[in-house]
Amino acid sequence: MVNINNYIDIVGKEIIDGLFIISEKLEGKMIQHINSTSVGGGVAEILTRMIPLLKQLNVESRWDVIKGDEKFYAITKAFHNALHGVPTKFKKEEFEYFVEVNMHNSNEMIFDGDLIFVHDPQPICLVEKKIKSKKKWAWRCHIDFTNPQNDVMTFLEKYIEQYDCSVFSAPAFSRKLKIPQVLVSPSIDPLSDKNKELPEETIRNIVEKYGIDTSRPIVSQISRFDYLKDPVGVIEVYKKVKKYNDCQLVLAGGGATDDPEGMKVLDEVKEASAGDEDIHILFLPPSSDIEINALQRASTIVLQKSLKEGFGLTVAEALWKGKPVIAGAVGGIPLQIKHQYSGILTYTIDGTAFYLKQLLNEPNFAKEIGLNGKNHIKDNFLITRHVRDYLLMFLSLLNEGDVIYFDN
Repeated sequence: MVNINNYIDIVGKEIIDGLFIISEKLEGKMIQHINSTSVGGGVAEILTRMIPLLKQLNVESRWDVIKGDEKFYAITKAFHNALHGVPTKFKKEEFEYFVEVNMHNSNEMIFDGDLIFVHDPQPICLVEKKIKSKKKWAWRCHIDFTNPQNDVMTFLEKYIEQYDCSVFSAPAFSRKLKIPQVLVSPSIDPLSDKNKELPEETIRNIVEKYGIDTSRPIVSQISRFDYLKDPVGVIEVYKKVKKYNDCQLVLAGGGATDDPEGMKVLDEVKEASAGDEDIHILFLPPSSDIEINALQRASTIVLQKSLKEGFGLTVAEALWKGKPVIAGAVGGIPLQIKHQYSGILTYTIDGTAFYLKQLLNEPNFAKEIGLNGKNHIKDNFLITRHVRDYLLMFLSLLNEGDVIYFDN
């Protein structure tokens, strides 16, 4: 486990001292986090790194995970897509089953935190237990609420508005709600296996293990296999550019235990890439953080061609490594990238291909935006800032203070 003082070399002693000063005011309080999976996806990754740091700050923290079957997670995946604006039809029975699974979990779980911090829609109905206690409840939304499907949003709002506050990752995701809304962008951990510095020999050995030629340009997208990450679109981009620039494509990622569509998407990606030895499709297990780190560091250019996105921390990961990133202008990605300064924002396959050719042909420009991007991530999207924001929110809720909220 990384000692919180190890971050001093990255962010400075004043920042770490400030965290201890804030956390003193939370002495004796316990924060209980609840989500739908302990493995895979950004929420689990953040909590894995966040909770040990909170404990080192003497803020007692616990993490519980709800249980669900295949039917439940198929429904929640459909919710996820619908909230991202993908037209999806639901039956009344699916909403009822969603509530039923939540209620079963609520009867099995012990809610003993001073603040119950629920993450994303899957466990949202647990807030029904709030009526029987004086505990504070906060709901954290990690997905894009810019254009949600009305029936799903209406269904969820009756639960969201039972919480004491809602937490969103970007201003564009905020909704007209009857409760306060807090802005807390997610973060990356610069000392995690996925982001820490690696020896060149380690990078080379890992990349060559997968049959990737380190002497030629490598274009990568490191992301779970999900339709909204558009991996098949990435292959189209690569094929357009390959006609003019010699390069290789790496599509690497895994799945999450609460995402049943991953293997279907992976099969479609393999079909679209068939016959091209320069396309490397890597399905990585959850323990592959060092491999992901090495693949990003070996990349010439990193793509994140998302069609919809919650925040898109893979962008922050690549920028932290000084890599030029071309990404879809969706979700929280525009907060991480200023177009043509700290990265490239695109909207279409043709636009992505255009900028990919440009960066391959102009390595000095590519290097410049990569360095700008790293500085931006250092200033705004590291875990120490994330911890500070959470501590301040916890204090506000637990001490009956004013919650910072968006003007609806």
